[in-house]
Amino acid sequence: MALLEIRNVTRRYGDLAAVCDVSLDVEQGEFFTLLGPSGCGKTTLLRMIAGFEAPDAGRILLDGKDLAGTPPEQRPVHTVFQSYALFPHMTVAQNIAFPLRMAGRPTEEISRRVGETLELVHLGDKAHQYPHELSGGQKQRVALARGLVNRPRLLLLDEPLGALDAKLREEMQLELIKLQKEVGVTFVFVTHAQAEALALSHRIAVLRDGRVEQMDEPSRIYGFPKNRFVADFIGSINLLDAEVIEAASGHLRLSVAGLGEVIAPHAAAAGAGLRGAFAIRPEQVRISPHTEAPQLKNHFTGRVSSFLYIGDVTTYIVETAGGARIEALLPNSAPGRAQFFETGDAVAVSWRHDAGAWLGE
Repeated sequence: MALLEIRNVTRRYGDLAAVCDVSLDVEQGEFFTLLGPSGCGKTTLLRMIAGFEAPDAGRILLDGKDLAGTPPEQRPVHTVFQSYALFPHMTVAQNIAFPLRMAGRPTEEISRRVGETLELVHLGDKAHQYPHELSGGQKQRVALARGLVNRPRLLLLDEPLGALDAKLREEMQLELIKLQKEVGVTFVFVTHAQAEALALSHRIAVLRDGRVEQMDEPSRIYGFPKNRFVADFIGSINLLDAEVIEAASGHLRLSVAGLGEVIAPHAAAAGAGLRGAFAIRPEQVRISPHTEAPQLKNHFTGRVSSFLYIGDVTTYIVETAGGARIEALLPNSAPGRAQFFETGDAVAVSWRHDAGAWLGE
């Protein structure tokens, strides 16, 4: 039995269904992420798990027990917000102790648990400081410590890293992964940041307009998106209109807009004459001088229309003779100058026959 079971949950605000017939399970010890654009229903779903809102239909079960009618303070669940929600007039230790004091725990137990939790988040030397004396990352760790001090069955994290700068955000991602492993508490994490979801999660549910579009491990969602929305929302991708010419047992022959014939991996839903899209990640596309002899079946020539140097890689936009725009990544790991092609250069783009995917309408 899963730790958290969400069964056909719906939440409406007037005519708007913020969450619509969502079902999913979260396993004990899992780092589970609700991912989607603003307004997709992820925070509403989190608030219903916490008990701040009630579903209009469906059930939410924790350890097999229906949470309907159980107020937030009586649920073995804690929420960490993006704003941290720390008490400015309390020290770090007092902030962390607050949930235990509210639960009426003995003073000796509070002191012991606060000390253990401070060490867990590497803030043992900050116990007597106030929030205004801390950095953003330290405040975030205090908020996490307060959420973990009473050992909840479930820790809910609502965009907890959203207020941090890029470098600190990356550091806190590593902290979160390490912390979750050490304490073994189940995390349900809400974010709109795709890279963050891919880096942190055991599984991801991608939401759009209150519904789950796809739920799977990060590598499956990135590598095998179910539809155009998931493909386009998760990372960078080339999406081109395509029609199936032939669906063979091991591959597809596609007619792709602006390219012509493309060989792609087999897709169970594909059949001759069906229209959809051909999707391929930029890192799967090879860019080379146009004079180089073709080594891959999918080989097309064009010109560099623009490029973006990003440090470890350069992103090139290549416009083919047929008018398709293909994004390709070239690692900057080779010695010498990082930029290999200039705007206007004639180049070739190519990829393996087993790369990319056909997606239905």
